Amino acid sequence: MHAWESIQKTVDYIEDNIGDEIQLEQLAKVANLSYFYFHRLFSRLVKKSVQEYIKLRRLARACDALRDKNNRIIDVAFSVGFSSHETFTRAFKDAYGITPAEYRENSVPLKHFNKPDLLLDYVMVDEGVPLISNGMVLEMSRRTLEAPMHFVGVAGHMRIDGAVSKKTGIDEPGAIWGRFGNSDIKCKPDGRTVGASYYGKNTPRKCFTYFAGAETTCEHDYENTSHDKWQLPAGEYIVCAFEAESFDALVTDVLYKANDYAYSWRERHGLTCGDFTAELYYKNTTDVAYMEVWVPVKEKLVDFEIKTLPRLWVVGKQIRYSWVALENGDNRLPAFWNQCIDENVFALLEVRMRAFFSIGNWVVTATSPMSLAC
Repeated sequence: MHAWESIQKTVDYIEDNIGDEIQLEQLAKVANLSYFYFHRLFSRLVKKSVQEYIKLRRLARACDALRDKNNRIIDVAFSVGFSSHETFTRAFKDAYGITPAEYRENSVPLKHFNKPDLLLDYVMVDEGVPLISNGMVLEMSRRTLEAPMHFVGVAGHMRIDGAVSKKTGIDEPGAIWGRFGNSDIKCKPDGRTVGASYYGKNTPRKCFTYFAGAETTCEHDYENTSHDKWQLPAGEYIVCAFEAESFDALVTDVLYKANDYAYSWRERHGLTCGDFTAELYYKNTTDVAYMEVWVPVKEKLVDFEIKTLPRLWVVGKQIRYSWVALENGDNRLPAFWNQCIDENVFALLEVRMRAFFSIGNWVVTATSPMSLAC
């Protein structure tokens, strides 16, 4: 048995016994590991200590029960393993920024720490091969979109650090979907809805734009709308298609896992994310909920194994293709460029360059690398 499989057994055990008193010694026994090694391995693979993970999973389970106003808050606290109303309320506010009572009165979407599926970190499938794990089916493929899709909806700005972290709190994309649901925007018959993440012209620094919208019936509606609009352009895409047993599971737990897996898959295949990602939601005709994440195909930003590059013009070409990413705050190029300078790579073409980086604005003052690709 692999180490991650031992930890997965304890994760499953915690979920099945969330309302009971869970002893760490018992979890170590379930994993068939020593207490010391179990604690270290759990923290390494789950990215949380055992006690913190149990608390966050209890809070996530409590949210479902809190929506029913017939359930007293103290009863909900006891049912998921908290010892008192005060302990529960303090933990809830620390995690989500609001109290259980406030959440009950205004049921805003929350971002939870989801139960991990460690298999997704260690099993990599080929293109077109389904991966089945814990109630979800996932498949990676390449597709060509011949004509653009047009969407009308609502947009909002989100901080990058909040979106990519595993921190709990208010689910900002969920709030934007709520605004979309309360609007008068209608989707065309059998049309798709989209959740798109991208850098817009008016996006503040350290933020990105999230758009939730419906596919329009014609281009005329798209051009003349008073609402926000976005289009999925024609081109080549990597598509992560996945399905789950329910729509709620699809747009929360499964979506986060699929996005993480798709990122690892692209990394393994030498690809990187383009300038946006698009979550395409389809009207379900079966009991299974289904959606896709579309990412434009793009060469990997920079090959850090620079000693394997036969000529510097390859580097220049990659930098030219990635210039937009640099302007939008991608911090991988400065580290790469410093590495080039440290190893005197530019001497290969007898180019004398100096690069200075302004951390606030990512300003580069140097002989233009654009010329290196010519």
